[in-house]
Amino acid sequence: MKRVVSLLLVLALVLSMVACGNNNDANNNASTNTGTNENTSSTEVEEQETGIEATISVQVESSWLEYYEAAKARVLENNPDATINFIETGSFDHLNVLDDTDVTNADVADVFALPADRIYGLAQNEALATLDAKGMASVVGGFADYDAGLGGNFNVNGDYLAFPMNIETLIIFANSANAEANGINLEETIEFTELNYEDMLVPAFNAWFGVALTNAASVELLGQNEDGSLFSDLTMEYADLPKEKQELFTALFNFWKAHDEKATDAWDKDATWGYMDSAFTTGGTNSLRLEGPWSTAGLAEKAGNGEDLAILPINQVTINGMPLAHWKGGWGLAVNARVEGNVDQMKLAEAMIEEIVNTDYAVDLFKATGKILENVDPAVYTDSDLSEQDKKVVDAVIESYQDAPARPLFTEWGQVWGTWENAVLSWSAVKPATVEDAYAELKAAFDAMMSNF
Repeated sequence: MKRVVSLLLVLALVLSMVACGNNNDANNNASTNTGTNENTSSTEVEEQETGIEATISVQVESSWLEYYEAAKARVLENNPDATINFIETGSFDHLNVLDDTDVTNADVADVFALPADRIYGLAQNEALATLDAKGMASVVGGFADYDAGLGGNFNVNGDYLAFPMNIETLIIFANSANAEANGINLEETIEFTELNYEDMLVPAFNAWFGVALTNAASVELLGQNEDGSLFSDLTMEYADLPKEKQELFTALFNFWKAHDEKATDAWDKDATWGYMDSAFTTGGTNSLRLEGPWSTAGLAEKAGNGEDLAILPINQVTINGMPLAHWKGGWGLAVNARVEGNVDQMKLAEAMIEEIVNTDYAVDLFKATGKILENVDPAVYTDSDLSEQDKKVVDAVIESYQDAPARPLFTEWGQVWGTWENAVLSWSAVKPATVEDAYAELKAAFDAMMSNF
């Protein structure tokens, strides 16, 4: 698809140059990427292009719609002859439609949101248009080093295939009433291995949460060398693991063993979520939860309607003295590859993306979507009319994000999810007597996974 539309674009440009001469050359040069690696800061802002005549569709989640309508209105104010239609659907539902069909499907939007880890798979399927990301970054402003942040993560083989939408990582939510009852001081560093088995609940069998533990000890579930070859620490014999990694698996084994002996639902991948919600409720047995900022409202309701909710950066909890660390996760806004052959549609799509992440409306974006812009000074949120609870969430996410490792984006990492989950859940059936036995289940699973590469 991209090869075809690229050839059409070249032909269209040649014909337009013949017809329009130097005026079109000047317009094209003003909007194309210079190819330099210069940083983009808030003092180097370009003007957004106006007077565009085109029609595009934009994917939007229901709860985002009011904010997107306002962004659309701002775009149309400068481009009154343009048309922007919304496809109201969940981001993952939309990506599933794209995966199951192709870029020509009318139910697949021209502009849509995607998590960073989907970028390589969509790139391989040639589903994404190449963006003038550096030019867009100059319009949006605020990027200290575009390539060092999310922007660089969306660069695949020299093509920028999405534009940064938000940063995200896991943080710690606490029920302060339960913590006080359980003798947990939320003002100090909290050591996971010194807690009662229900004091902090982590669905560790799910790698999304489990990596917060493994990252603390720098356990590489699946890594990629500079030459592209893959490796996993979990193919090592337990005896050969460094001490801190052995201790990490000892802590995880002891966590499982305590829950197994008490027959809780912590290791039931379906029932654990209800169990954790019930235990986190004020008066329950749980004090600490590892969650994303999108869970704030739900957890606040359980914690005395927010009266008992405390929010901590992830690194305030340690495991064997090592701070927990999630990933530098994030989302981007991308353009459907079918648009790449239409210059005006591309300009309108890029203008809509620029307006969605317009830093002047960063607080409104957070209120509508819970998304935090990486290119906005934290003081923008601190000094805003956000609730104190929301401000604490933003502060915790930013602090947790700063110390987090980069999220692995290569497509092979997708096999880790099931491999880790099945191996860790197997403990409840196998009943390993020692940490060495428990680790052997992990090693067997990851040995099998690595044989596929």
